[in-house]
Amino acid sequence: MNATILVVEDEKPISTLIQYNLEKEGFKVHISENGEDGLIFIKKNNPDLVLLDWMLPDLSGIEICNQIKKDSKLKSIPVIMLTAKAEESDKIRGFETGADDYVTKPFSTKELNLRIRALLKRVKPSLTEDIVIFKDIKIDRLARRVYRGGKEIKLGPTEYNLLNFFIKNPKRVYSREQLLNHVWGNDIYVETRTVDVHIRRLRKAINIDNQCDLIRTVRSAGYSIDG
Repeated sequence: MNATILVVEDEKPISTLIQYNLEKEGFKVHISENGEDGLIFIKKNNPDLVLLDWMLPDLSGIEICNQIKKDSKLKSIPVIMLTAKAEESDKIRGFETGADDYVTKPFSTKELNLRIRALLKRVKPSLTEDIVIFKDIKIDRLARRVYRGGKEIKLGPTEYNLLNFFIKNPKRVYSREQLLNHVWGNDIYVETRTVDVHIRRLRKAINIDNQCDLIRTVRSAGYSIDG
């Protein structure tokens, strides 16, 4: 599972443990040690899920969750609160703010992984299913095969990853920088114009037999899959 998870946690031993276990499960993980940095990452990268510590050195987890859920562009991001606060009133407050789940410290990493998978499967089924369909395109993620109108399409690894990423969030526009971070990885240096090259290759591959172009270019903004 290539979901991108943001962990907002100021205790290094905890964030390191979470990162190690989530990456072992195939997730992409980014760590923010304070609320301000976490919000910047969320607004810039729109992660698939946020693990959010309640007690942070600047903004509280409750404040951050509130900002996420009040923003029309971010409110669909699932949020799991991590906290030592185990009182029922605290849990209720977290849920009222918009948190989707609540995990108290200390916690089992196995349980946390299961909760993450269950939440992603519920709120983002296109991210977790082995077979996903958008319009007349079908992706078999286990076999890494792509079909359009029943006909198999041959894609290079980068073009496959681009298409798979677009279909996780159809109709959403992503900038070149966001595509680089999500598809290539934010620790790899690639020029932004490289994105245009692979978008052209993807378009050429999937628009067989003069079918409609599902990749939409939004001037000065980026690309999305639409149609």
